[in-house]
Amino acid sequence: MSAQGEFARVAAEDGRAALVTVIEGARPGAKLLVRADGTTDGGLGDARLDAAAVEAADELMWAERSELREVDEATLFVDVTAPAPRLVIFGAVDYADALCRLARAAGWRPFVCDPRSQFATRERFREAEEVIAAWPEEALERIGGIDRATYIAVLTHDPKLDDATLTVALRSDAAYVGAMGSRRAQAQRRERLLSAGLDEELLDRIAAPIGLDLGAVTPDETALSIMAEVVAVRNGREGGRLSQMAGRIHEVGA
Repeated sequence: MSAQGEFARVAAEDGRAALVTVIEGARPGAKLLVRADGTTDGGLGDARLDAAAVEAADELMWAERSELREVDEATLFVDVTAPAPRLVIFGAVDYADALCRLARAAGWRPFVCDPRSQFATRERFREAEEVIAAWPEEALERIGGIDRATYIAVLTHDPKLDDATLTVALRSDAAYVGAMGSRRAQAQRRERLLSAGLDEELLDRIAAPIGLDLGAVTPDETALSIMAEVVAVRNGREGGRLSQMAGRIHEVGA
Protein backbone atom coordinates (compact mmCIF):
# COMPACT_ATOMS: atom_id res chain seq x y z
CA MET A 1 0.00 0.00 0.00
CA SER A 2 1.26 3.50 -0.81
CA ALA A 3 2.10 6.02 1.90
CA GLN A 4 -1.03 7.97 0.88
CA GLY A 5 -3.19 4.85 1.08
CA GLU A 6 -1.80 3.85 4.46
CA PHE A 7 -2.42 7.36 5.78
CA ALA A 8 -6.04 7.13 4.62
CA ARG A 9 -6.39 3.75 6.34
CA VAL A 10 -4.98 5.08 9.64
CA ALA A 11 -7.31 8.09 9.46
CA ALA A 12 -10.32 5.86 8.77
CA GLU A 13 -9.46 3.80 11.85
CA ASP A 14 -9.16 6.96 14.00
CA GLY A 15 -5.43 6.41 14.46
CA ARG A 16 -2.45 8.75 14.69
CA ALA A 17 0.04 9.42 11.89
CA ALA A 18 1.52 12.15 9.72
CA LEU A 19 1.96 12.24 5.94
CA VAL A 20 4.80 14.49 4.78
CA THR A 21 4.64 15.67 1.17
CA VAL A 22 7.25 17.64 -0.77
CA ILE A 23 5.53 20.77 -2.08
CA GLU A 24 8.65 22.41 -3.49
CA GLY A 25 12.06 20.80 -3.84
CA ALA A 26 13.94 18.13 -5.73
CA ARG A 27 11.04 15.65 -5.77
CA PRO A 28 7.68 17.47 -5.65
CA GLY A 29 4.92 15.08 -4.67
CA ALA A 30 7.20 12.61 -2.87
CA LYS A 31 5.58 11.33 0.33
CA LEU A 32 6.71 9.90 3.65
CA LEU A 33 4.29 8.40 6.16
CA VAL A 34 5.29 8.51 9.83
CA ARG A 35 3.29 6.47 12.35
CA ALA A 36 2.91 7.13 16.07
CA ASP A 37 5.38 4.32 16.86
CA GLY A 38 8.04 5.91 14.62
CA THR A 39 7.82 3.45 11.73
CA THR A 40 7.67 4.90 8.23
CA ASP A 41 6.56 4.16 4.68
CA GLY A 42 7.74 5.88 1.51
CA GLY A 43 10.49 8.47 1.29
CA LEU A 44 11.36 11.96 0.07
CA GLY A 45 14.44 10.96 -1.92
CA ASP A 46 17.04 12.33 0.49
CA ALA A 47 18.14 10.82 3.82
CA ARG A 48 18.62 14.19 5.51
CA LEU A 49 15.23 15.41 4.32
CA ASP A 50 13.64 12.16 5.52
CA ALA A 51 15.18 12.67 8.98
CA ALA A 52 13.90 16.25 9.18
CA ALA A 53 10.47 15.10 8.02
CA VAL A 54 10.31 12.38 10.69
CA GLU A 55 11.24 14.94 13.37
CA ALA A 56 8.58 17.40 12.19
CA ALA A 57 5.97 14.65 11.87
CA ASP A 58 6.63 13.37 15.40
CA GLU A 59 6.24 16.88 16.80
CA LEU A 60 3.09 17.78 14.89
CA MET A 61 1.19 14.49 15.16
CA TRP A 62 1.26 14.85 18.96
CA ALA A 63 0.55 18.59 18.80
CA GLU A 64 -2.34 17.49 16.55
CA ARG A 65 -1.98 20.13 13.85
CA SER A 66 -0.94 20.19 10.19
CA GLU A 67 1.41 22.81 8.79
CA LEU A 68 4.06 23.74 6.22
CA ARG A 69 7.73 23.35 7.13
CA GLU A 70 10.79 24.73 5.31
CA VAL A 71 13.77 22.36 5.31
CA ASP A 72 16.86 23.58 3.40
CA GLU A 73 15.57 24.26 -0.14
CA ALA A 74 12.42 22.15 0.27
CA THR A 75 8.92 23.03 1.39
CA LEU A 76 7.12 20.20 3.15
CA PHE A 77 3.48 19.86 4.08
CA VAL A 78 2.93 17.77 7.20
CA ASP A 79 -0.65 16.47 7.20
CA VAL A 80 -1.72 15.02 10.55
CA THR A 81 -4.52 12.67 11.54
CA ALA A 82 -5.24 11.94 15.19
CA PRO A 83 -8.03 10.65 17.41
CA ALA A 84 -9.90 13.00 19.73
CA PRO A 85 -7.74 13.87 22.75
CA ARG A 86 -8.23 11.92 25.98
CA LEU A 87 -9.10 13.42 29.35
CA VAL A 88 -8.58 10.84 32.10
CA ILE A 89 -10.43 11.82 35.27
CA PHE A 90 -9.50 10.18 38.56
CA GLY A 91 -12.21 10.36 41.18
CA ALA A 92 -15.85 9.35 40.65
CA VAL A 93 -17.25 12.54 42.17
CA ASP A 94 -19.90 15.07 41.09
CA TYR A 95 -17.23 17.30 39.57
CA ALA A 96 -16.19 14.36 37.37
CA ASP A 97 -19.69 13.99 35.94
CA ALA A 98 -19.84 17.70 35.05
CA LEU A 99 -16.33 17.49 33.54
CA CYS A 100 -17.29 14.44 31.46
CA ARG A 101 -20.28 16.24 30.01
CA LEU A 102 -18.29 19.34 29.13
CA ALA A 103 -15.35 17.37 27.72
CA ARG A 104 -17.69 15.35 25.50
CA ALA A 105 -19.37 18.54 24.27
CA ALA A 106 -15.92 19.92 23.37
CA GLY A 107 -15.07 16.83 21.32
CA TRP A 108 -12.81 15.12 23.84
CA ARG A 109 -12.91 11.49 25.04
CA PRO A 110 -13.40 11.51 28.84
CA PHE A 111 -12.56 8.46 30.98
CA VAL A 112 -13.47 8.12 34.66
CA CYS A 113 -11.31 5.97 36.95
CA ASP A 114 -11.82 5.15 40.63
CA PRO A 115 -11.18 1.90 42.53
CA ARG A 116 -14.41 2.39 44.50
CA SER A 117 -16.81 0.34 42.39
CA GLN A 118 -19.87 1.65 44.21
CA PHE A 119 -19.11 5.13 42.81
CA ALA A 120 -17.46 4.30 39.47
CA THR A 121 -20.57 3.19 37.58
CA ARG A 122 -21.83 3.74 34.05
CA GLU A 123 -25.16 4.97 35.45
CA ARG A 124 -23.43 7.92 37.13
CA PHE A 125 -21.17 8.84 34.19
CA ARG A 126 -23.16 8.36 31.02
CA GLU A 127 -20.99 10.72 28.96
CA ALA A 128 -17.74 8.91 29.78
CA GLU A 129 -16.01 6.92 27.07
CA GLU A 130 -15.36 4.30 29.72
CA VAL A 131 -15.79 4.03 33.49
CA ILE A 132 -13.09 1.92 35.14
CA ALA A 133 -13.27 0.69 38.72
CA ALA A 134 -9.57 0.05 39.35
CA TRP A 135 -6.46 1.55 40.93
CA PRO A 136 -4.45 3.94 38.74
CA GLU A 137 -1.89 1.55 37.27
CA GLU A 138 -4.50 -1.01 36.24
CA ALA A 139 -6.93 1.66 35.04
CA LEU A 140 -4.31 3.29 32.84
CA GLU A 141 -3.24 -0.06 31.45
CA ARG A 142 -6.85 -0.78 30.50
CA ILE A 143 -7.10 2.42 28.45
CA GLY A 144 -3.83 1.71 26.66
CA GLY A 145 -1.42 3.64 28.87
CA ILE A 146 -0.54 7.33 28.87
CA ASP A 147 0.77 9.03 25.75
CA ARG A 148 1.65 12.61 24.82
CA ALA A 149 -1.99 13.37 23.96
CA THR A 150 -3.35 12.28 27.35
CA TYR A 151 -4.55 14.88 29.87
CA ILE A 152 -5.10 13.86 33.48
CA ALA A 153 -7.35 15.49 36.09
CA VAL A 154 -7.16 14.25 39.69
CA LEU A 155 -10.35 15.12 41.60
CA THR A 156 -10.44 12.54 44.39
CA HIS A 157 -9.62 14.51 47.58
CA ASP A 158 -8.38 11.19 49.01
CA PRO A 159 -4.63 11.14 49.76
CA LYS A 160 -4.29 7.44 48.99
CA LEU A 161 -5.88 7.81 45.56
CA ASP A 162 -4.32 11.21 44.83
CA ASP A 163 -0.81 10.07 45.61
CA ALA A 164 -1.12 6.76 43.76
CA THR A 165 -2.44 8.52 40.66
CA LEU A 166 0.11 11.34 40.68
CA THR A 167 3.02 8.96 41.22
CA VAL A 168 2.12 7.20 37.97
CA ALA A 169 1.02 10.27 36.01
CA LEU A 170 4.03 12.45 36.79
CA ARG A 171 6.43 9.78 35.55
CA SER A 172 4.55 9.43 32.27
CA ASP A 173 4.40 11.33 28.98
CA ALA A 174 1.06 12.95 29.89
CA ALA A 175 0.63 16.38 28.30
CA TYR A 176 -1.05 17.73 31.44
CA VAL A 177 -1.50 16.63 35.06
CA GLY A 178 -3.87 18.71 37.20
CA ALA A 179 -5.03 18.11 40.76
CA MET A 180 -7.90 19.54 42.78
CA GLY A 181 -7.51 20.85 46.31
CA SER A 182 -6.81 23.94 48.39
CA ARG A 183 -3.32 25.43 48.56
CA ARG A 184 -2.92 23.87 51.99
CA ALA A 185 -3.92 20.46 50.61
CA GLN A 186 -1.49 20.94 47.72
CA ALA A 187 1.36 21.71 50.11
CA GLN A 188 0.60 18.62 52.18
CA ARG A 189 0.40 16.48 49.04
CA ARG A 190 3.73 17.83 47.85
CA GLU A 191 5.40 16.90 51.13
CA ARG A 192 3.97 13.37 50.94
CA LEU A 193 5.16 12.87 47.39
CA LEU A 194 8.62 14.23 48.16
CA SER A 195 8.83 11.82 51.09
CA ALA A 196 7.79 9.02 48.72
CA GLY A 197 10.79 9.78 46.51
CA LEU A 198 9.41 11.94 43.69
CA ASP A 199 11.73 14.66 42.44
CA GLU A 200 10.94 18.36 42.74
CA GLU A 201 11.12 18.65 38.96
CA LEU A 202 8.34 16.10 38.56
CA LEU A 203 6.17 17.77 41.19
CA ASP A 204 6.49 21.07 39.34
CA ARG A 205 4.49 19.48 36.51
CA ILE A 206 1.30 19.46 38.60
CA ALA A 207 -1.24 22.14 37.70
CA ALA A 208 -2.59 22.76 41.19
CA PRO A 209 -5.02 24.04 42.17
CA ILE A 210 -6.47 22.74 38.92
CA GLY A 211 -8.24 25.06 36.46
CA LEU A 212 -8.34 28.73 35.50
CA ASP A 213 -9.39 31.50 37.86
CA LEU A 214 -13.05 31.92 36.87
CA GLY A 215 -14.43 32.27 40.37
CA ALA A 216 -16.11 28.88 39.87
CA VAL A 217 -18.36 27.59 42.64
CA THR A 218 -20.69 24.89 41.28
CA PRO A 219 -19.58 21.57 39.76
CA ASP A 220 -20.50 22.84 36.28
CA GLU A 221 -18.53 26.07 36.73
CA THR A 222 -15.58 24.12 38.15
CA ALA A 223 -15.68 21.77 35.16
CA LEU A 224 -15.61 24.82 32.87
CA SER A 225 -12.58 26.14 34.76
CA ILE A 226 -10.74 22.82 34.39
CA MET A 227 -11.67 22.31 30.76
CA ALA A 228 -10.61 25.86 29.92
CA GLU A 229 -7.16 25.21 31.35
CA VAL A 230 -6.83 21.88 29.56
CA VAL A 231 -7.78 23.41 26.20
CA ALA A 232 -5.37 26.30 26.77
CA VAL A 233 -2.52 23.89 27.52
CA ARG A 234 -3.32 21.81 24.45
CA ASN A 235 -3.17 24.94 22.29
CA GLY A 236 -0.06 26.37 23.95
CA ARG A 237 -1.91 29.33 25.47
CA GLU A 238 -1.95 30.92 28.93
CA GLY A 239 -5.72 31.26 29.15
CA GLY A 240 -5.91 35.02 29.64
CA ARG A 241 -8.70 37.35 28.46
CA LEU A 242 -8.72 37.93 24.69
CA SER A 243 -9.46 41.61 25.21
CA GLN A 244 -6.07 41.95 26.89
CA MET A 245 -4.12 39.91 24.35
CA ALA A 246 -1.89 41.29 21.61
CA GLY A 247 -1.38 39.58 18.26
CA ARG A 248 -3.54 37.02 16.52
CA ILE A 249 -6.52 35.45 18.28
CA HIS A 250 -6.24 32.28 16.19
CA GLU A 251 -3.19 30.64 14.68
CA VAL A 252 -3.27 30.63 10.89
CA GLY A 253 -3.13 27.10 9.54
CA ALA A 254 -1.24 25.93 6.48
